[in-house]
Amino acid sequence: MAEPVALIFGSYDCPPFRAQLGLLNKMYERWSGKVDFLVVYIKEAYPEDGWVVSMNRDENIVIEDPVTKEDRVDAAESCAINLAVKIPVLVDEMDDRIASAYGALPDRLYLINQDGQIEFQGEPGPWGFDPNQLEAAIEELFFRI
Repeated sequence: MAEPVALIFGSYDCPPFRAQLGLLNKMYERWSGKVDFLVVYIKEAYPEDGWVVSMNRDENIVIEDPVTKEDRVDAAESCAINLAVKIPVLVDEMDDRIASAYGALPDRLYLINQDGQIEFQGEPGPWGFDPNQLEAAIEELFFRI
């Protein structure tokens, strides 16, 4: 039987995503072997050539909106290295098909159960990006099993 999957959608220039990665890394370690975690790196939320937020400048996060898949992969690698992401990272295509299918822009959390059904769908980010709700959904799923 497949394990449940926690999907974490976000990008390096999204402040709530960055702010919660420490908690998400701990959750990944705590649930390892019972839940597969994946970060899905998606379109930049606040690129330098788009809508810039001052917090990014304060934290020296300067990313141009990627125009090629290689650019997006480079941004995802920078994110993973600079933020010490422990969770495996997948990179969405340039047409944003995965993020669009999940309504994941600018960031969002999901839990997919063992049967491939959505068990938990977090509210859209940035205000709905709450790892505590994801962990509560994981605990509830395992309580029922």
